Amino acid sequence: MTITLTHYLLASVLLFSIGLIGIMTRRNILMILLCLEIMFNAANLAFIAYARAWGDLGGQIAAFFIIVVAAAEVTVGLAIAILMARELHTLNVDEANRLKW
Repeated sequence: MTITLTHYLLASVLLFSIGLIGIMTRRNILMILLCLEIMFNAANLAFIAYARAWGDLGGQIAAFFIIVVAAAEVTVGLAIAILMARELHTLNVDEANRLKW
């Protein structure tokens, strides 16, 4: 049995679904960021699978840029989480509106 493009895409859809469900059900900002990273990795898997199937480097370049965006997202997200932890003493996203000045 060989692994085909369909197998990679099914794994990507499964990862994306897990991330989406996690974002919709979790209230902790760190868990939401983790689920967002899972969704980014699902997109990377799909891009790289298509790049391999078509013999083109475009998907790998797109995956590289997704990794760059994910690194920036983690930096900003963790800064917000630290601010929430210091000011509000909670990481619950429902309390984030109290950060307004």
